[in-house]
Amino acid sequence: MSDSTVEFSPAAAPLAEELLPAALEIIARYPEGRSRSALLPLLHLVQTEEGFVSPSGVAFCAEVLGINKAQVGAVATFYTMYKRRPTGDYLVSVCTNTLCNVLGGQEVYDQLSEHLGVGHDETTADGRITLEHAECLAACDYAPVVTVNYDFAIDQATPDTAVGLVDRLRNGERPTPSRGARICTLKEMQIQLAGFSDIRDGAVADGQAGAPTLRGVTLAQEHGVAVADFNPDTPITKTKPSPREENRGKVATVVDRATHAVKAVADKVEEKVGERRSAKQATSNAGKQATSNAGKTVRAEDVKDPETRTAEQRNPTMSTPDKTGDAQAGEPVPTNPAEAAGVAQNAPAGDGKPAGDTARGVESDRTSADHPTAEANPGWTGAQRTTEEEK
Repeated sequence: MSDSTVEFSPAAAPLAEELLPAALEIIARYPEGRSRSALLPLLHLVQTEEGFVSPSGVAFCAEVLGINKAQVGAVATFYTMYKRRPTGDYLVSVCTNTLCNVLGGQEVYDQLSEHLGVGHDETTADGRITLEHAECLAACDYAPVVTVNYDFAIDQATPDTAVGLVDRLRNGERPTPSRGARICTLKEMQIQLAGFSDIRDGAVADGQAGAPTLRGVTLAQEHGVAVADFNPDTPITKTKPSPREENRGKVATVVDRATHAVKAVADKVEEKVGERRSAKQATSNAGKQATSNAGKTVRAEDVKDPETRTAEQRNPTMSTPDKTGDAQAGEPVPTNPAEAAGVAQNAPAGDGKPAGDTARGVESDRTSADHPTAEANPGWTGAQRTTEEEK
């Protein structure tokens, strides 16, 4: 894809002027025909420019990927990291989930809300701080925690430390976080989330690990636990190493032997499975042949449903159209003594209505002579009428 193959609408054109080269670089990371997978980083790319996913951003993503805006909107509204309205320079998130809440997370959030004068997902008047409560920030060993633009800023936070943090941010400072990378703005964070390196000098050099994170290493050092012959300065290989030259033939021989052995076992297993399947099928066919026609005569061409066949036997003329228009439904013919006894004891109720039922509903227990002045009650057919004394 090149910039000459995309004609942007007036809504998307301003963003395309700024973001198209980076957008094409993101799309090129994915296999041909799978460019739609680039939507997530593209939405972060839009937020590097505007700080949120605007209607123009939705149009830009849709047009550069060749999909419709509804598909983009469905993704942008699903994930909370995509903001649908202008967001401050610093998104301050307070974890209020179970453990953080028990250890004071809600108090931290409430104090910040009162101090800043905003609620959840609201931004201060100066546009510097957007406050939100988060369900979980995955740092229970540091609870309660506060993040700024998704980086940890305060561990074991208190209302006072949280208020001090936001005040310094509003004054233009960038205080050193408890651990992790240095604090950045929301737009700078979106550059990283879009898949590009942070261009700020020393952006990831300031961070340090917290004590709970290093607890395992600390215990190992205290008790003298170490991995034998481990050199921490050993470079990490990025590709699978090839066998040394002197072992190349040996490795090939071992691999060939193992391959042949596995194939031989697989062939034997497949042969045994085939024999058991054939024996089981033969037994099943013999059983079906012995029981399928027991007690009845079945024509080879008779493939009707058993219920349909039974209904036709009881009413042989049911499929013949009534040409006179006066045919009456006949009663089913009992096929055995039990059915005949049941029919005799349960005679049809004539028109099928319950006893005492009329066209206007259930008849009253009293006649109209008992209440000569009673008015008709067409709105309550079937309702029993009573006098006040009887009530």
